[in-house]
Amino acid sequence: MASNLRELRERRNSVATTKKITRAMELIASSRIIKAQSAVKAASPYSLELTRALSAVAAHTHEDHPLTSINPDPKRSAVLVITSDRGLAGAYSSNAIRTAEELTTTLQPKQEIATYLCGRKAVQYFEFRGRKIDHLWSGFSDSPTYRDAKDIADRLIDDFLRPTEEGGVDEIHMVYTEFESMLTQTPKAIRLLPLAVVDPQDTSEGQLAEGDPGVETSAEAIFHEYRFEPDPVSVLDKLLPLYVANRVHYALLQSAASELASRQRAMKAATDNAEQLIQTLTRQANQARQAAITQEITEIVGGAAALAESARQE
Repeated sequence: MASNLRELRERRNSVATTKKITRAMELIASSRIIKAQSAVKAASPYSLELTRALSAVAAHTHEDHPLTSINPDPKRSAVLVITSDRGLAGAYSSNAIRTAEELTTTLQPKQEIATYLCGRKAVQYFEFRGRKIDHLWSGFSDSPTYRDAKDIADRLIDDFLRPTEEGGVDEIHMVYTEFESMLTQTPKAIRLLPLAVVDPQDTSEGQLAEGDPGVETSAEAIFHEYRFEPDPVSVLDKLLPLYVANRVHYALLQSAASELASRQRAMKAATDNAEQLIQTLTRQANQARQAAITQEITEIVGGAAALAESARQE
C-alpha cells in the first residue's frame, strides 16, 4: 500500500510539472499570436494594391509573359508545403501535409511532382517515408520575414523559368494554412505560378488573382486609364517577382498565425487535461493514504486485543 501511495504521489508531481510547461507554452503562444495577427493585417493592404497593379498592367499587355503563360500540357509541377518547425501545435502540420498529399494525388497521374518543403515537420514526414525532397527551408515558421519569403520566391521563379528537361517545372502550387479565427485555421492549396489575372472585360465579382488575400472587388473598379513608363512589359517584369515574393510572404504570415493559434489551443487542452488528471491522482492518493491509515489502526487494535486476551488467559 505504501508503495502504491508513493507511485501515485510521484506521478502526480510529474503531471504537475508537465502542467507548468504546457501552461507556460499556452501563455507564450497567446502573447505572440497578437503580433502575428497584426502582421497579417498589416500585410493585407500592400498585397491587395500590388495585385491591383499587377492585374492592371497585365490587362494592358498583349505579350505573353513567362510567369503568366499557362502550359496546356504540364509535365512537371512543384508543390510548396508550409508547416511548422516545432510540434505541440495540434493538427496544424498534419492538416497541411494531408492537403498537400491530396493535391499530389490529383496532379500525379498526369505529371511528375517536385516537392518543396518549408518547416521541419514536413521534412520529417517526407524523410521518414524515404521520399525525395527537391528543396527545403526551415527555422522561421513562427516568425517569418520578407527575406525568408524572397529566398523561397527566387528559387521558385528560377525553377519555373527553367525548362523541364533541365529540372524546371511548368506549374507551382502552394499549400499553407489560412488563419480565419482563433478556433478555425483552414489549410488551402493554390496555384502560385503561372499567375491567373483578371480579364478586364469580365465585370463579374471575384478574386483579383488566384490565391490573393481574399479581398473581393469588381474588375471595373480596378482597371482605369494607366500610363506605364517605360512600357507595360518592363513594368510587368518588375512587378511579377515582387508579387510572387509577396504571395509567399503573406502565406508564411498566415501560417505563422495559424500555428500559434493551434498551439495555444492544444496547450490549453493539455493544461486542462493535466489539471483533471492531477485531481484524479490526488483523490486516488488520498484514498490510498486513508486505506493505509485504516489498515494500521486495524492492526493496532487487533494487536491490543490479542495482548488483552493473552493477559486474561494467564
